[in-house]
Amino acid sequence: MASIFTKIVSGEIPSYKIAENDDFYAFLDINPNAEGHTLCIPKKETDKLFDLDEDAYLGLMAFSRKVAKALEKAIDCKRIGIAVVGLEVPHVHVHLIPLNSMSEMTFQHKVSLSPEELDGIAKKIRAAF
Repeated sequence: MASIFTKIVSGEIPSYKIAENDDFYAFLDINPNAEGHTLCIPKKETDKLFDLDEDAYLGLMAFSRKVAKALEKAIDCKRIGIAVVGLEVPHVHVHLIPLNSMSEMTFQHKVSLSPEELDGIAKKIRAAF
C-alpha cells in the first residue's frame, strides 16, 4: 500500500508544495514544530534513510540543503534544524525546522496554523527558493 507521502507526490492528497524536481519533493508539515517546518522526501518510496542507494541519499541531502537555504531567507529564525526520524511514516523524510529555541526540535512542541497561514508560508518559501 502506498504511503501518505507517495499519495502526496502523485497528487492524490494535497500538500503545500515548496519545491520539486524529478527525484525529490518538499512540502510543509501540516503538524509543524515551527512555522516553515518542511519535509523533503524522495519520490521513490523507500522506508529507511540508509536503504536509499548512495546517489539517492546524496541527492536527497543536496535537495534538502537547497530547501533549507530558501527557508533561511523566508522564515525569521536563528538556524535550520534537520532530523531524520522515520517512525511516523514508512517513507524516508527529512525534517527541516526553522529554530529559535531547542524546544522546537523536540517533536513535542507543535504550532497550530490555519490552511491560509500554511499557504502563505509556502508561497513565501517558494519565492525564496
